[in-house]
Amino acid sequence: MTAVLFDFSGTLFRVESAESWLRAVLAESGHVLPGPELARTARALEAAGALPGGAAPVEVPADLAEVWAARDKSAELHRAAYTGLSRRVPLPDPGLHDALYERHMSPAAWSPYPDAARVLRTLRERGTGIGVVSNIGWDPRPVFREHGLDAYVDAYVLSYEHGVQKPDPGLFSVACAALGADPRQVLMVGDNRMADGGATALGCRVHFVDHLPVAQRPDALLRVLDLAG
Repeated sequence: MTAVLFDFSGTLFRVESAESWLRAVLAESGHVLPGPELARTARALEAAGALPGGAAPVEVPADLAEVWAARDKSAELHRAAYTGLSRRVPLPDPGLHDALYERHMSPAAWSPYPDAARVLRTLRERGTGIGVVSNIGWDPRPVFREHGLDAYVDAYVLSYEHGVQKPDPGLFSVACAALGADPRQVLMVGDNRMADGGATALGCRVHFVDHLPVAQRPDALLRVLDLAG
């Protein structure tokens, strides 16, 4: 393989829990919820699917279905989809819904998987091109920089910057071109079989990892080193 493409959320990084997310925003805004109420509210936000990178909605409200389906095509759609889901859950202040959305874009909300740095570093040492291909509505580059992984990434191909979202093979095609790589010599690594599996339409090989909490997935990315070797 001459290049490896990685998904962002659930593959290289994992977002914080819904409770940690809510707790951080409440603390920053000066609002207080008693422990049991905070836990209930966090569970409700999780069920609503309001945390990008977290659990999918149990049910997408009919009035948000169209926005949800296209959420990763622009920053505006992404914000509208997730704040729309968040607003299904009562919070002490209506402004907290936007604050929650802002929080999820901060580097503090994300943790790299334990083996991410080792895998990216080893690929770089081998001379393998590295790209990040993500369905997303905001720029994750600051997250990579804050956690010391940006130096290993040659190209970021983000859905909202191109108006195209996976599994459309067009997004993978842009990434391969940015790396100067023949798709037939490219490995795509992701956690979503439908979205990331779109790379196979170009002839890329695809490898999947499980979207688990960081502590529960210490070394799943190491397999990539064998596959890309």
